[in-house]
Amino acid sequence: MTTFVLVSGGYTGGWIWRDVAAGLRAAGAEAHPVTLTGTGERRHLGGPGTDLETHIEDLTQVLDHLDAPDVVLVGYCYGIYPAVGAADRRPGRVARLVYLDSPMPQDGYSMLDQVRERMPEGATRERVLTQARHAEDGWRIPAPTREEWREWGNLAGVTPQALDRIVRLASPQPLGPLDQKLRLTGAAADLPVTGVFCTEGGSMDIATLEALVASGMPLVQRLAAPANGFFDIATGHWPMISTPDELTDVLLRSAAGEGHRLTAPATSGTR
Repeated sequence: MTTFVLVSGGYTGGWIWRDVAAGLRAAGAEAHPVTLTGTGERRHLGGPGTDLETHIEDLTQVLDHLDAPDVVLVGYCYGIYPAVGAADRRPGRVARLVYLDSPMPQDGYSMLDQVRERMPEGATRERVLTQARHAEDGWRIPAPTREEWREWGNLAGVTPQALDRIVRLASPQPLGPLDQKLRLTGAAADLPVTGVFCTEGGSMDIATLEALVASGMPLVQRLAAPANGFFDIATGHWPMISTPDELTDVLLRSAAGEGHRLTAPATSGTR
């Protein structure tokens, strides 16, 4: 039986996985949606000391308390940062790491570091950084309003009723987890990886990644390893809400080792 641990992104909680978790269980898998400290129904447990290590520990405890030896760990959006951190601390408990419409966290960088250094100049970048600078009480970022979700949330495929639910359940986001640098030992560097790209309004898809690999860009070369697979989903940034059946199928196929394979650039040497 495959066991999935589903890690939410910012402002949300385990509630976003309701339909996907039900689909995975109906297919015979175990599904464990996780709400990180200070978000969702655990928002009251957050505080000025809530940081990335707090969220990594949340996931480490989940992995330690599951009977399953091999977990498919799914990190969505910001949730990939604690997911990568937990995999680094418990590599023997994780069979595959799934990057669901998420960045690629790097050792020594916080999420905000990567926004500052790698996100193109523009309104989205400035909004993220401005919100972080004006966090309430110096430690929490208010949840977006309905208008902000519509403007910034990449809601392609999300119905008005589903948006009502997002607005109702969204929680403030602790700043510490976004601002603390990720520290990795490299223990999980060789774990199989699946990347899932949401292509409506997104900046990345399989074709773009293939071009980056072919260019020789060092950051992405390891993604061409034979065990790694990739999927495109034609929806916005909320596939667990907009296309839950398709995402469920993609996650099951990921666990089975399926997905598009990348080709590493040819190398030449001298004799």
